[in-house]
Amino acid sequence: MVVVVLDNGGSSIKAGILFNRKPEPRIVPNAVIRAPGDKATYIGHEFHQRCRDFSSLSYRLPLEKGFVVDWDAQKAVWDGLFSDEVLNVNPTESTLVITEPYFNLPKLQEVYDQFVFEEYEFQGLFRATPASFIPHGTLLGETPPECSLIVDSGFSFTHVVPIMQGQVVWEAVKRLDLGGKLLTNHLKELISFRQWNMMEETYMMNHVKETCCYVAQDFGQDLEVCRNDPKNSIVQEYVLPDLTKQNAGRIRQPNEVLLETDQVLTMGNERFSVPEIMFRPDDVGLKQVGIAGTIASSIALLPEDLQGLFWANIGLIGGNTEFPGFRTRLIPELESLAPMGTDVAIYHADKPSLAAYEAACAFASQPHFESEIAITREEYLEYGSTAVRRKCPDWRAGPPPPPATSRKGKGRSEGPSSDVEESEDSESDTDDGDRSVVRRGKRKAGRAAGKVTVSRKK
Repeated sequence: MVVVVLDNGGSSIKAGILFNRKPEPRIVPNAVIRAPGDKATYIGHEFHQRCRDFSSLSYRLPLEKGFVVDWDAQKAVWDGLFSDEVLNVNPTESTLVITEPYFNLPKLQEVYDQFVFEEYEFQGLFRATPASFIPHGTLLGETPPECSLIVDSGFSFTHVVPIMQGQVVWEAVKRLDLGGKLLTNHLKELISFRQWNMMEETYMMNHVKETCCYVAQDFGQDLEVCRNDPKNSIVQEYVLPDLTKQNAGRIRQPNEVLLETDQVLTMGNERFSVPEIMFRPDDVGLKQVGIAGTIASSIALLPEDLQGLFWANIGLIGGNTEFPGFRTRLIPELESLAPMGTDVAIYHADKPSLAAYEAACAFASQPHFESEIAITREEYLEYGSTAVRRKCPDWRAGPPPPPATSRKGKGRSEGPSSDVEESEDSESDTDDGDRSVVRRGKRKAGRAAGKVTVSRKK
């Protein structure tokens, strides 16, 4: 039976059909988009295929603040995704693996189940949060550590998710109320106030953000450079597209001669002040600590004897972690908050926005996935959503722990690795199981092939 893997994000959907190898995902907007210039409405995959005028687009998003609130729009996008124009899949002969929001409400979970089994008549289902799938992928190394901490920064929110022995520790999950949508909106406001009115150009400004922005290693220093020299090395000129023949702009190259009709957007401190919000949310009035403080507060809620393992196994997923300089800035921020002598290590994929999809593919590739793990249509028809709750009871339950098989790691290194030293404290009040986790986890910390950004606080 065909297995369909679907990472249902707030901005885009990553989807593929699982065969004998990991499929390359099809990425489509998770939106119904109205183009005033074309006087047409495009559903999901149709947008990039058929839209000809990308100016002043308006978006109808199925997900708001991370949760599905418009099921009509969501169904329209999924209909196109399953059609012969994209995946060409017959749901009645398929099993679906889908990501769901963190802290998804029980009633919404029931609607998910109804859509999958009653509307589309899939033969099987498994749903879980993106971070729940990560231990089954390759982000965290050859074998998944017993303790890890996943930072998932997406379109609506940023979540810090501790995972112990393959299960999410929900009591320590933290949410930061900012994501890619907030960053794009903030950039629109800055540019509209300082240069061109871009308040209606969400599509264009999102591309500007992804093309030009970076995380400053020293925010004050970069800001001073921009103040002292208007023609400094930080400034970039972004040549705006005409949005009819071109749907995306470009960075102006040195000595490039522009046409008389070209319009240029000058990106100075906007390049680094927008991503800086992730580290200093109070800059835009959010009464929350930054991403480093959120990580520290999450780890502080975990068993004390295991906290070092979480510091040593931090994984980054989600599109916002792709900003240049994000990882290297996060290391010193975390060092200043970690206990003395603690190793801080960060795992990152080549494409963090695809990490959840790839891990879900690995999860669905298990030999007995369809027969033992997925919820079958027969079970649902007999027991309803109760059958789903038995294997995915609520948002406190993730996929079963991954098998202890060797996998080649894909984490990249930006610095030397070092093993975490065995704790000298033999008076731990943890039980034998926790002691076993500590011993095994500390031996594993820092060993993954390709390795990670590692630093030890002196």
